[in-house]
Amino acid sequence: MENEMSYGKDYKYVPSTSVASGNGIELLPDIYTHTIQIVNICLVGDPKTEDFVLIDAGMPLSADKIISVVEKRFGPNSRPKAIILTHGHFDHVGAIIELIEHWKIPVYAHELEIPYLTGEMKYPEPDPSVEGGLIAKMSALFPNEPINLGGQVEKLPENGEVPFMADFKWLHTPGHTPGHVSLFRESDRSLIVGDAFVTVKQESLYSVLTQEQEISGPPRYLTPDWETSWESVKLLEELHPSIAVTGHGLPMSGEELSNNLKNLVANFDQIAIPDHGKYISEKPKH
Repeated sequence: MENEMSYGKDYKYVPSTSVASGNGIELLPDIYTHTIQIVNICLVGDPKTEDFVLIDAGMPLSADKIISVVEKRFGPNSRPKAIILTHGHFDHVGAIIELIEHWKIPVYAHELEIPYLTGEMKYPEPDPSVEGGLIAKMSALFPNEPINLGGQVEKLPENGEVPFMADFKWLHTPGHTPGHVSLFRESDRSLIVGDAFVTVKQESLYSVLTQEQEISGPPRYLTPDWETSWESVKLLEELHPSIAVTGHGLPMSGEELSNNLKNLVANFDQIAIPDHGKYISEKPKH
């Protein structure tokens, strides 16, 4: 299976970073998030055991760093039971082939995301014309060719269960990508968002560098379906999460999260949706 795997022909290191890069936060005893340049990976599981999973696979050429983070938290030669992908954009699968080869573990994604992970389909081109800052303008340079994980990627169970995450359910939260998922644990209302919404203005170089916290919709330059994105944020707000780990930006919790999410849902068209862009024909209004 491994010899079938390949990255897209535009795969490369992306020289973007933030002040949070290299920092980790234990949000709960079994939820740990770590920033790899400009994106967050998440480790879910008790560090006293070997039962844990990795959520998303970081930036291109970051495998050694991710392995180091895992071994620091769970011990030498430790490996997750699986990698769960919220979606397949370059900054969430950047090290996945090396991690699969190193750990010999399965990967799970939503059924609608699998064509983008097996070389069959290509995501829409990034839109550098959206307003918001320098990162958006740089987005045309980001890797966008489909990767091919061959037979190593499996679809998430249809019943909403998440392999090796007994207390979590996956929720289909499309818009940013067709098969985007978020993960939710009802017992303590912990939410692993992916990029359905983020807590930093991902288009702005200043905000990304400083990690200035500000709830927003999915990254504008890689989101083609804003109407569906809005519906996904509504779904997540209705869960009343107590803590949210996002793909970009610092975690948010408690009343701050609740108030910001309500505001995002009510004013998504103003906060999240760009005024213009190649994927904006008519700005949705609710």
